[in-house]
Amino acid sequence: QLQLVESGGGLVQPGESLRLSCAGSGKTLEYYTMAWFRQAPGKEREGVSSIRSSGNSANYADSVKGRFTISRDNAKNTVYLQMNSLKPEDTAVYYCAADSLDLGTLHSYDFNYWGQGTQVTVSS
Repeated sequence: QLQLVESGGGLVQPGESLRLSCAGSGKTLEYYTMAWFRQAPGKEREGVSSIRSSGNSANYADSVKGRFTISRDNAKNTVYLQMNSLKPEDTAVYYCAADSLDLGTLHSYDFNYWGQGTQVTVSS
Protein backbone atom coordinates (compact mmCIF):
# COMPACT_ATOMS: atom_id res chain seq x y z
CA GLN A 1 0.00 0.00 0.00
CA LEU A 2 1.35 3.38 -1.00
CA GLN A 3 1.58 5.98 1.75
CA LEU A 4 2.23 9.66 1.19
CA VAL A 5 3.52 12.14 3.75
CA GLU A 6 3.69 15.87 3.09
CA SER A 7 6.04 18.30 4.80
CA GLY A 8 7.33 21.83 4.40
CA GLY A 9 4.24 23.86 5.17
CA GLY A 10 4.27 26.86 7.46
CA LEU A 11 3.54 30.53 7.96
CA VAL A 12 5.13 32.97 5.53
CA GLN A 13 4.64 36.58 4.48
CA PRO A 14 3.30 37.59 1.07
CA GLY A 15 6.00 37.42 -1.58
CA GLU A 16 8.01 34.76 0.21
CA SER A 17 8.63 31.17 -0.88
CA LEU A 18 8.07 27.66 0.44
CA ARG A 19 8.95 24.22 -0.84
CA LEU A 20 6.62 21.37 -0.06
CA SER A 21 7.77 17.77 -0.14
CA CYS A 22 5.78 14.58 -0.50
CA ALA A 23 7.57 11.38 0.45
CA GLY A 24 6.22 8.04 -0.67
CA SER A 25 6.63 4.75 1.13
CA GLY A 26 5.42 1.23 0.57
CA LYS A 27 5.66 1.51 -3.23
CA THR A 28 7.76 3.38 -5.72
CA LEU A 29 6.25 6.60 -7.07
CA GLU A 30 7.96 6.36 -10.41
CA TYR A 31 4.92 4.91 -12.26
CA TYR A 32 2.37 7.33 -10.85
CA THR A 33 1.15 10.73 -11.88
CA MET A 34 1.76 12.83 -8.79
CA ALA A 35 -0.14 15.97 -7.92
CA TRP A 36 -0.72 18.68 -5.39
CA PHE A 37 -4.19 19.79 -4.41
CA ARG A 38 -5.25 22.40 -1.89
CA GLN A 39 -8.31 23.22 0.13
CA ALA A 40 -8.97 26.53 1.79
CA PRO A 41 -11.54 26.91 4.59
CA GLY A 42 -15.05 26.90 3.21
CA LYS A 43 -13.88 26.08 -0.31
CA GLU A 44 -13.73 22.96 -2.45
CA ARG A 45 -10.50 21.10 -3.00
CA GLU A 46 -8.74 22.31 -6.14
CA GLY A 47 -5.95 20.90 -8.24
CA VAL A 48 -2.75 22.93 -8.09
CA SER A 49 -0.27 20.99 -10.20
CA SER A 50 0.41 17.50 -11.52
CA ILE A 51 3.35 15.74 -13.11
CA ARG A 52 3.32 12.50 -15.05
CA SER A 53 5.56 9.56 -14.25
CA SER A 54 7.99 10.52 -17.02
CA GLY A 55 8.47 13.95 -15.47
CA ASN A 56 8.13 15.48 -18.93
CA SER A 57 4.55 16.69 -18.65
CA ALA A 58 3.16 18.96 -15.99
CA ASN A 59 -0.11 20.81 -15.47
CA TYR A 60 -0.75 23.91 -13.41
CA ALA A 61 -3.84 25.73 -12.25
CA ASP A 62 -4.06 29.17 -13.83
CA SER A 63 -3.85 30.77 -10.40
CA VAL A 64 -0.33 29.40 -9.79
CA LYS A 65 1.22 29.40 -13.28
CA GLY A 66 4.55 31.16 -13.30
CA ARG A 67 4.82 31.04 -9.49
CA PHE A 68 4.73 27.32 -8.60
CA THR A 69 6.89 24.52 -9.97
CA ILE A 70 6.30 20.81 -9.49
CA SER A 71 9.16 18.34 -9.71
CA ARG A 72 9.93 14.76 -8.80
CA ASP A 73 12.96 12.78 -7.73
CA ASN A 74 12.14 9.14 -8.30
CA ALA A 75 15.42 8.05 -6.72
CA LYS A 76 14.27 9.66 -3.48
CA ASN A 77 10.63 8.64 -4.02
CA THR A 78 9.69 12.25 -3.43
CA VAL A 79 7.71 14.95 -5.19
CA TYR A 80 8.15 18.66 -4.58
CA LEU A 81 6.16 21.84 -5.03
CA GLN A 82 8.25 25.00 -5.12
CA MET A 83 6.01 27.93 -4.34
CA ASN A 84 7.31 31.44 -5.03
CA SER A 85 5.70 34.87 -4.75
CA LEU A 86 3.14 33.51 -2.34
CA LYS A 87 -0.12 35.39 -1.90
CA PRO A 88 -2.68 35.35 0.93
CA GLU A 89 -5.07 33.52 -1.39
CA ASP A 90 -2.61 30.61 -1.50
CA THR A 91 -3.46 29.89 2.13
CA ALA A 92 -4.81 26.35 2.35
CA VAL A 93 -4.10 22.80 3.38
CA TYR A 94 -1.98 21.27 0.63
CA TYR A 95 -2.39 17.60 -0.19
CA CYS A 96 -0.18 15.27 -2.17
CA ALA A 97 -1.90 12.64 -4.31
CA ALA A 98 -0.96 9.74 -6.58
CA ASP A 99 -2.72 8.38 -9.65
CA SER A 100 -1.84 4.76 -10.43
CA LEU A 101 -3.14 5.05 -14.01
CA ASP A 102 -0.72 7.90 -14.76
CA LEU A 103 -3.39 9.98 -16.50
CA GLY A 104 -1.69 13.32 -15.88
CA THR A 105 -4.86 15.18 -14.93
CA LEU A 106 -5.82 17.53 -12.13
CA HIS A 107 -9.13 15.84 -11.41
CA SER A 108 -9.27 14.65 -7.82
CA TYR A 109 -11.37 11.62 -8.80
CA ASP A 110 -8.44 10.26 -10.83
CA PHE A 111 -6.23 10.03 -7.74
CA ASN A 112 -6.44 7.00 -5.51
CA TYR A 113 -3.79 7.74 -2.89
CA TRP A 114 -3.72 10.83 -0.69
CA GLY A 115 -1.53 12.28 2.03
CA GLN A 116 -2.79 13.85 5.22
CA GLY A 117 -2.02 17.42 4.17
CA THR A 118 0.23 20.24 5.30
CA GLN A 119 -0.93 23.75 6.22
CA VAL A 120 0.36 26.74 4.28
CA THR A 121 -0.54 30.16 5.63
CA VAL A 122 0.42 33.36 3.84
CA SER A 123 -0.15 36.41 5.99
CA SER A 124 1.52 39.64 6.96
